[in-house]
Amino acid sequence: MKARMIRPFIALVWALTSLQAAAQDFPNRAITMMMPYAPGGPGDTITRLFAGAMQKHLGQQIVVDNTAGASGSIGTAKVARSKPDGYTLLMIHVSHATNTAMYKNLPYNPVDDFEPIGRATNGPMVIVTRNDFPAKDLNEFVSYLKANGPKISLAHAGVGSASHLCGLMMMNALNVKMNEIPYKGTGPALTDLMGGQVDVLCDQTSGTVPPVKGGKIKAYAAAGKTRLSGLPDVPAISEAGVQGFEINISFGLYAPKGTPKPVMDQLTSALQKSIADPDVRQRLDAMGISAVSPEQARPEALRAHLKYEIETLGALLTKAGVKAN
Repeated sequence: MKARMIRPFIALVWALTSLQAAAQDFPNRAITMMMPYAPGGPGDTITRLFAGAMQKHLGQQIVVDNTAGASGSIGTAKVARSKPDGYTLLMIHVSHATNTAMYKNLPYNPVDDFEPIGRATNGPMVIVTRNDFPAKDLNEFVSYLKANGPKISLAHAGVGSASHLCGLMMMNALNVKMNEIPYKGTGPALTDLMGGQVDVLCDQTSGTVPPVKGGKIKAYAAAGKTRLSGLPDVPAISEAGVQGFEINISFGLYAPKGTPKPVMDQLTSALQKSIADPDVRQRLDAMGISAVSPEQARPEALRAHLKYEIETLGALLTKAGVKAN
């Protein structure tokens, strides 16, 4: 009996000792950074930017894995099941919080199954349309939506995505109902918007500002109270008298639960150096978003932000009765 009791204890001690030994040698091979959305979208761009910056400070290649689907939950579950050694990371935004409201049997817990490394970016949202949308300015745009809501197609990157939340907020604020068209990621939604197959999209500036500046789509408003530095001529939605419509999307970096603290410290240090990298800041600024402050790029800041999003944006989905198909 005693031998049976001792064996699991020895196995546990051996496993912990092995993890600590591996932590002292971290990293000695390539790291995978999961981006659980489709390639070509803003999340993909941000993830590849930080993967490139962090690998310079860690001394090992960081490979981006786009395992998309189910509002990011497929790729996220893959990370949750990974060995907690620092070699599999997760870069994700608000869907990490909102999936708890959307999926009844989510195969992981966003709080209990992950170690927060730190926040990476803050990204405002912008309302864009196909180029031939029939409204000459923001006031006409708001009036057109109120008069023609059900006839207008509202694209988004999937149920529970940042663009879906932005669209829900917009419809709530304007008291209109549009025809929602879900996509598997922002990239495909933007492609159809540029091709004129859908009418409206509300999404992060990281994906929308370049095609706006390139003349491929039109921007009508920033989703909030202030104008965007990347699009200073585009008014804030509040300038049309619209209230209660403000959303900012933050990407954060996570590791599986149980990742040793020495490894976590190295990853947080690499993230902090990356947000201070002039090239990273310049490229983010060109996309209309910003790197967070050093205080926000810490585990405790990301943990608090996740709690806030679960309580607020998750509640928005619950109120709207939104569930995953």
